[in-house]
Amino acid sequence: MPKTLKLKLEDRLEYINFYEAFQRTKKNKPRRKEIYKFELDLETNLYTLIQKIKTGKYHFGKYREFLVYEPKIRTIRALPFQDRIIHQWYVEEFIKPYFLPRFIKDSYACIEGKGTHKAVEQIERYMRSMKRKYKEYYILKCDIKKFFNSIDLEILENLMKRYIHDPQLQMFTNKIIYENSYETVGIPIGNYTSQFFANIYLNELDQYIKQECHIKYYIRYMDDFILLLPTKNEAKAMYQKIEYFLKKELNLSLNEKSRFFPNALGVDFCGYHIYETHRLLRKRSITKMKKQIKYWNWLYHQENLDYNKAQMSWNCWIAHSTHASCHTLQQKLYDQMDFREKINQYLPTQQIEKNN
Repeated sequence: MPKTLKLKLEDRLEYINFYEAFQRTKKNKPRRKEIYKFELDLETNLYTLIQKIKTGKYHFGKYREFLVYEPKIRTIRALPFQDRIIHQWYVEEFIKPYFLPRFIKDSYACIEGKGTHKAVEQIERYMRSMKRKYKEYYILKCDIKKFFNSIDLEILENLMKRYIHDPQLQMFTNKIIYENSYETVGIPIGNYTSQFFANIYLNELDQYIKQECHIKYYIRYMDDFILLLPTKNEAKAMYQKIEYFLKKELNLSLNEKSRFFPNALGVDFCGYHIYETHRLLRKRSITKMKKQIKYWNWLYHQENLDYNKAQMSWNCWIAHSTHASCHTLQQKLYDQMDFREKINQYLPTQQIEKNN
C-alpha cells in the first residue's frame, strides 16, 4: 500500500461521483424543502458544486444545531444539504479507498461489514482465548474524555497532511476541518466526515498498541476500547502507557471511568455486559424499557397510545436484546404490557411464537 494518497482532487471531480453522493445523501431522509429545491435543478446544481470546488471558491454553510438525548445529551451540528453531498463525495472518493484498509482489523466503528454486534462477538472470542490460556486475567476498559469535542484540529490537519500527496486536496481537507470552526479543538458530531476523521485520529493509538506495545487482544469501537492482559501489573502499566501516549501525541485524556479489573467481573461493551460464556443486557437498557412500558400503559389507559410507534420501539429493543441471554426477561416485560393483546399483530413472527 502506498505511503501517501496519490489521488488528486481533480481526479474525482466528475459528475457521476457527485450524482451518486447526492443519492446517498438523500437516502432515508425526509423530503425537506432544501432537498426538494436542490433536486429541481439537480444537474445544474451539481455542476455548480464541481466548478466551485475546482476553482477553490466553495465555502460551507452555517450549522444547524439541535440536541439528542439518547444515550446521553449531546449537541448535534448539521450542515445544509449541499454541504452534506460534498462530505459524502469526499469520504467515498478519498477516505474509504485509502484510509480504511490502513485500519487495524479490530477497529469496528463506522466500517461497512462491522459494527457493534461484530465487535461484541470478537471480544467474546478474545475473552474465551484468554480464559483457556490463563484461567484468570485482567481487562483494561478505557474511553476518551469528551472525545469529539477534544480532537485537536492542528494534530488532525498534520495527520491528514502526512498521508495526502496533492496540495489542492490537502487545502480542501483543511477547509472541511477548519471552516465554521471557532475553536482549535473539537469536530462536529453531526458531520459525516467527523466519524472518519475520528477513526483516523485514533488509528494512531491503534497502531501504537498493536505495533509498539504488541498487545494481541485489543479491540476498539470509536473511543471505547478494551485490552485483555495476563496480570494486574501489565494492565496497570498499559493504562499508564496509553494515558501518556494520548496526552503527548493526540492531546486527549482518558475518561475517569477508565479502569482495569479481573475478568470474573465481565465487561460492558457496545450495549452488553459480556462474559466468556454468555452476555447480558446492560442495566441501563432494561431500566429504559421498563420505564417505556409504564409510559405506554399510561397512554393506553388514556386512549392515546400510538400502537405503531410502540411496535417500532419494542421491536428495536427485541432485536437488540435477542443478542443477549434474556428470553425470560423479554417474556417478563412483554407480560407487563397492559395492551399486549392489541399489539400481537405488530410483533415479529418469532416473538409472537415465543410469547404463545
